[in-house]
Amino acid sequence: MRLRALLETEALGLRLLGGEEELDRTVRGVMTTDLRDPSRYLTGGELVLTGLAWRRDPADSERFVRILAGAGVAGLAAGEAELGDVPEDLVTACVRHRLPLFSVVEDVSFASITEHVVRQVSGERAGDLAAVVDRHRRLMTSGPAGGGPDVILDLLGSDLDLNAWVLSPTGRQIAGASPGGPGARLPAAVCARLAGEHLAAVRAGRRPPHRVAVPGSGTYSLFPVRGGSRPAGADVRETVLSEWLLAVEADAGDWPAERLDLLHGVTQLIAVERDRRDAARTVRRRLAQEVLELVTAAAPPTEIAARLRVAAPVLLPGLGGAPHWQVVVARVEWGLTGEGWAPEGAEPGRDAQLPAGPVSQALLEELLVDPEGAGPDPSDRIAVAHTGDEAVALVALPAATDDERADAALHADRLLAAVREPLARGLDGDGRLTLGVSATVHSAEGLRGALEEARHARRVAAARPGRVCAAGHQELASHVLLLPFVPDDVRRAFTARLLDPLRDYDRRHRAELIPTLEAFLACDGSWTRCATQLHLHVNTLRYRVGRIEQLTGRDLARLEDKLDFFLALRMS
Repeated sequence: MRLRALLETEALGLRLLGGEEELDRTVRGVMTTDLRDPSRYLTGGELVLTGLAWRRDPADSERFVRILAGAGVAGLAAGEAELGDVPEDLVTACVRHRLPLFSVVEDVSFASITEHVVRQVSGERAGDLAAVVDRHRRLMTSGPAGGGPDVILDLLGSDLDLNAWVLSPTGRQIAGASPGGPGARLPAAVCARLAGEHLAAVRAGRRPPHRVAVPGSGTYSLFPVRGGSRPAGADVRETVLSEWLLAVEADAGDWPAERLDLLHGVTQLIAVERDRRDAARTVRRRLAQEVLELVTAAAPPTEIAARLRVAAPVLLPGLGGAPHWQVVVARVEWGLTGEGWAPEGAEPGRDAQLPAGPVSQALLEELLVDPEGAGPDPSDRIAVAHTGDEAVALVALPAATDDERADAALHADRLLAAVREPLARGLDGDGRLTLGVSATVHSAEGLRGALEEARHARRVAAARPGRVCAAGHQELASHVLLLPFVPDDVRRAFTARLLDPLRDYDRRHRAELIPTLEAFLACDGSWTRCATQLHLHVNTLRYRVGRIEQLTGRDLARLEDKLDFFLALRMS
């Protein structure tokens, strides 16, 4: 359809502010956004609807319009509900970039315009989708009344006999499992499998839909919700770990083009809900960023506490009392190869050009979502900022007893237990996720220590092998914190000097000196307990220990030598 047709539709109440000579542009879709930079979600030909929340000063208009023009959008429609008349600087910027600009009167909703455009654009290709959208105007409305993605999944089930679910990249069910909703709740293992297959297919560059046969469950077709929204030339790794997917219980291999177009249109509609949820996190991200900057700059605790008092009602809506806080640090790194991981600073092939901060932020937000959280959006207690390649989450825990707070606290292994498989597929051999979790603190004074604690824990995780690793604060009170950071050549030299003479002797004489040494240290040097554990006479044990001391030149009665042997065994 043409822009001119929209202007001529009186029910939409659009008023042209500039660009009359461009009204013959073709509209291929519609997008509602208040992001300052929506370029990654634009493919060209869209009518962009905005409430102007991105505009803070006149200079923002030039930047926003330049981005839209560069993405090849058909036109821009600005709502008058928030700011009244459309600002003159926006009109000037649109004239400069030859972008048609419309104003949308306050009593016309963006949902009405979206519905009209979707119906007109897709009507001739998929009449059933147009009919569905026409009968269910509430599909595009925001808030509880609209029902979000569950509404359209319900329509797919009732009108097209398709069971479908919206999944996050970690396999969390976002829609399709509500009481009375379409289909049954998918088992967690199936969700993880589908998410992993989707991420692997996207990383491999395969064209959707991706078909997956799950033994005992059936065949599913996977459609990326953000499919086609990535700017030309953009690195797939920038969005692969934050994209939703639509899983349909059907084999789309023999579907006609019209049906595939219909499902593509469905993913575009679901993307509207995704944008709404992303926009809802803006305030929480800003609060987290402000707190992080204060903590990092070693601001006075009173200043940090004042900012936390502002943040608490946002992060803990409806809950009283002074909350406790926990810090989680995550980092996604790309360009890593090989199965062995060196300590940070010695990682092979790191791709320093790919911005990892936003990726880490989006993924950490997903990992911290509580599916059972209160409110329409289970992410309403998440506040994640990013600095450089690192994402930092400020997690509020309600005031409670020590036992209750311990149960509610985040634990490193639990955060990653259910998502290792899909995330490893999305990291696809050249990426890595490491995560560290602090202990809980009850005041602003403890936040700086909690941040450093979470960062140290993440470094411990980074020194471990594997694509997806985590460590908690409990691991910082042990020698395991130090061992991963010893250089490999130092480790080998240290263990060889102490243990190789014993290994050589065991090979020649089968004397079992190494097992004896391990048991002796485990029994804290107690001759009686060690002899009993090894089923030896005490004199035999004394002979073996004497042989160990003779071969190594060490004295196992000395604490320092015991400690050296203990560390050598742990590093070997």
